[in-house]
Amino acid sequence: MTLSKPNASAATKTKNRVSPSPASGMCVTCLDGCLGLCEVGQSALRGREVIYPQPFAKVTAGSEKDYPIDYSHFNIQGSCVGAQGIEADSDKAVFQAVDTSVAIGPKGKEIKMRVPYFTGALGSTEIARVNWEGTAIAAAICGIVLVCGENVCAMDPKAEIKNGRVVDSPELARRVKIFQDWYDGYGLMLVQANVEDGRLGVPEYAVTKLGVQGIEIKWGQGAKDIGGEVKLTSLERAIQLKRRGYIVFPDPDDPVVQESFKIGEFKEFERHSRLGMVDEEAFLKDVERLRRVGAKYVTLKTGAYRPADLARAVKFASEAKIDLLTVDGAGGGTGMSPWRMMNEWGVPTVYIECLLNQCLEKLAKKGAFVPSCAIAGGIALEDHVFKALALGAPRIKAVCLGRSTLAAAMVGKANAEKIRKEHGDGDGYDTALTQAFVNVAQLKSKYGKDFSRITPAAIGMYNYYDRLTTGLQQLMAGARKFRLDLIERSDLMALTREAAEISGIPYVMDADKEEVEKILG
Repeated sequence: MTLSKPNASAATKTKNRVSPSPASGMCVTCLDGCLGLCEVGQSALRGREVIYPQPFAKVTAGSEKDYPIDYSHFNIQGSCVGAQGIEADSDKAVFQAVDTSVAIGPKGKEIKMRVPYFTGALGSTEIARVNWEGTAIAAAICGIVLVCGENVCAMDPKAEIKNGRVVDSPELARRVKIFQDWYDGYGLMLVQANVEDGRLGVPEYAVTKLGVQGIEIKWGQGAKDIGGEVKLTSLERAIQLKRRGYIVFPDPDDPVVQESFKIGEFKEFERHSRLGMVDEEAFLKDVERLRRVGAKYVTLKTGAYRPADLARAVKFASEAKIDLLTVDGAGGGTGMSPWRMMNEWGVPTVYIECLLNQCLEKLAKKGAFVPSCAIAGGIALEDHVFKALALGAPRIKAVCLGRSTLAAAMVGKANAEKIRKEHGDGDGYDTALTQAFVNVAQLKSKYGKDFSRITPAAIGMYNYYDRLTTGLQQLMAGARKFRLDLIERSDLMALTREAAEISGIPYVMDADKEEVEKILG
């Protein structure tokens, strides 16, 4: 296994002067007189600031640790015989005929999506705020679940809070309206709620005032074991958020801290969310309360915690009969997690999916309610999607795409800005945009004059999801599975004995063994 570099990374803008020692990551010869290129050296100058990927709030970041088992340790089984879900006719069983739609949630109140993937949570970070419009438009057009992350209301400078409860948040209202303007019946918008959101009454405000149908209770994510962080660049903002109940470090009310900030000793305060304290009785009461408030859908997002905590999530989700359980494995990307934590904490995605599958199987054998599930954590391409669905079949219904979704939107936005600089507005811009982005003509035909409201970021995300869908259709057709519910664990083979051991997927040399013997007689 190749470990992440302990003391130098592009994420923290640090490097070694000479070859590093494998264990510490420090240069094999640490030179007296070096100005400090590595994380240890930079920490001597900037201390705790070096904990986070840089530049903070302008990047997403993903673990660079190479875990022993990931989805590449499995291959997809193909076949040249027959077809499932469609007539076994070469003129009919074409990959474009594969149905990628999925319904998640309990029978009778399913959430219908056109494709089996949805966005990660875009919360209170600046990178999420500025890219929300494009992501929301594309999510609605693609017909998927869109997740608005935690802390949005309290981070809204214009939010109105009375007696410790939010009564108005223009930022959350903006986000909801963008999605609702393009919503056509497929997918759903969820608003996350963490400890602070619960105290402020964000779920009640979102449901009763803004018409949000779904609330996602958040226990954590795969990139960090602590609450969310953002950086604050003004003293006034730091004081405002402390007044709103957040932990702000260093203390913006301390005169010494204020003086240090004014003279430029440091340029950013940190806002931290509190750690959640999970309890079964409290969780069940919270779910019931959200339903009484009017939330049609209540979901749970949990992170890469220890296996016992995963079991709690599964059991509590079953007891509460929630609509979706999303489990996020270590290694996924975020822009606001401590870098070393992102690499060295938590259960990696494939491992946690295998553990999740075991937990769900035990529920099913007991005859208990088995919630629809989604898996997240470093998933980016169509083969990842197929493998994640097959590994967790039939109970893992979808995958959550966080960093890759945002990357597609940002690339769309950046290229449009480049085109505008080169061609200006008008016909030149329109022609260049059409040449740079596929599917523009298709979107213009479908949406007519409303196409002008579809941002380049939305086009970028739409094109990325279109690529995923086409690629997934091709892989499914090759496996002769023409509907998502037909994907099975037997559609995978393990390429290593270790991958077979942790997953229960047959080793490649053992796959189809009984059928092989039967065929050969």
